[in-house]
Amino acid sequence: MSTPVPMLVESDEVRTRIVNRIGLIELNRPQALNALSRPMIQAMHAALDAWRDDPRVLAVLVRSLHPRAFCAGGDVRFFYEAGRRGDVAARDGFFTDEYALDHAIFTYEKPYIALMEGVVMGGGMGISQGAHRTGGLRIVSETTKMAMPETRIGLFPDVGAGWFLARTPGAIGRYLAVTGATIGAADALYAGLADTYIDTSAMPALLDALGAERFADAAEVLACIKRLTSRTAPARQSEPAARGAQSASSAPSLATLRPWIDRHFAHPDVAGIIASLEAESEPDAREWAQQTIRAMRELSPLSMAVSLEVVARAEGPMSDCLRRDLDLTRSMFDHGDVIEGIRARIVDKDNRPVWRIARIEDVTRAEVEHMFVSPWTPETHPLHALVG
Repeated sequence: MSTPVPMLVESDEVRTRIVNRIGLIELNRPQALNALSRPMIQAMHAALDAWRDDPRVLAVLVRSLHPRAFCAGGDVRFFYEAGRRGDVAARDGFFTDEYALDHAIFTYEKPYIALMEGVVMGGGMGISQGAHRTGGLRIVSETTKMAMPETRIGLFPDVGAGWFLARTPGAIGRYLAVTGATIGAADALYAGLADTYIDTSAMPALLDALGAERFADAAEVLACIKRLTSRTAPARQSEPAARGAQSASSAPSLATLRPWIDRHFAHPDVAGIIASLEAESEPDAREWAQQTIRAMRELSPLSMAVSLEVVARAEGPMSDCLRRDLDLTRSMFDHGDVIEGIRARIVDKDNRPVWRIARIEDVTRAEVEHMFVSPWTPETHPLHALVG
């Protein structure tokens, strides 16, 4: 893109500037796959606030400066260290800032466009999915690896992702929330978690066009992007439907799996889902069911149960979902498996977490309900001011 206006914010991790009437946010933390630090979150929010009423800005575009990852999530080691030292204020402050940013994107009054190349997980979903609500676009490529894998570390699909997962076809959102399965571009488009597709080889031409064409309004920016992208992706882009189950080239698509997902993941609790999967007798479905059971048996039982409930409760506005997400971060760190999950998966990397509730079948409804109790009153909630 050409003819840049001087940087609005210049930092090592986020670069923000106006280029050809487009507010450009570039993520630049490659060593952490652009995992969001608190300064990154604050810089992004400041840019959005500055551009909200700026007539020079027609639309906002967020991208990574490094093709390996758009954004791999939040700064998990920060959560872990804050939790280990009992620094509740630092942890709450991080999540409050992050969810406020996600809400600002979701309610933004100008089109917000996310170029979702490479890894798009956790917090990366929070800073991209809201684009759809702004009239903007979520653009995926053949490199996109999308997931909400929080059950693997004893957390849950936060950043308002429950709102989007609840609005996917059939039981797909429940399946993705519980299993943390990774999907590619074609599956993201099918699930309604992406809007358009571009090959990475065509990305430079798209960026050049956005930097060179004359735009009178936001509609012309979007028309430029739509002209150079597609609403479909090659079928080969489907990712393994259960972690490690098959190679991406041979894995069945979400569209193929849909009848099985709907059959099993429509059950109201995780124990019911497991029992249904174990009872699967259809020859073609049984192998997938067994792979899914094995994947689920490695995850936090309490986290899976909470994740399922997050999607079930996401019928209201995004503001309610984000307030509930903040409540849950407090509960999951104080009474759940997050510290142990991060220790086992990321810090020590022994992959031997000792979950607080060992068996899926032993998670009670009372345990799940307890996790949703807010530590704040409506008036004192850090996100009480969010609307919509």
